[in-house]
Amino acid sequence: MTEQDILVRIKNLVDREHDLRSRATAGAVDPVTERQQLAELEVMLDQAWDLLRQRRARIQAGAAPEEARENTARQVEGYLQ
Repeated sequence: MTEQDILVRIKNLVDREHDLRSRATAGAVDPVTERQQLAELEVMLDQAWDLLRQRRARIQAGAAPEEARENTARQVEGYLQ
C-alpha cells in the first residue's frame, strides 16, 4: 500500500463519517447504531493514520516504507497519548 493509497483510504473513511453524522442528524440512523459505526470508523482511521506515520518515519530513518504494517485495532487504541 502506497502513501497515496493510505491517504485515499483516510479520505474515504472521513467521508463515511460525515455521511453517517448527516444521516444521524436527519434521523435516518438511530443513536445506538450511530455510536457503534462512529466507533468503528474512528478505529479504522486511527489504524490508517498510524500506518501513514510508520511509513513516514521509516522514510526519515532511511528504511523501506513498504515494510510498515498495519497494527491491530487493540494495539493502536492502546497507545498512550
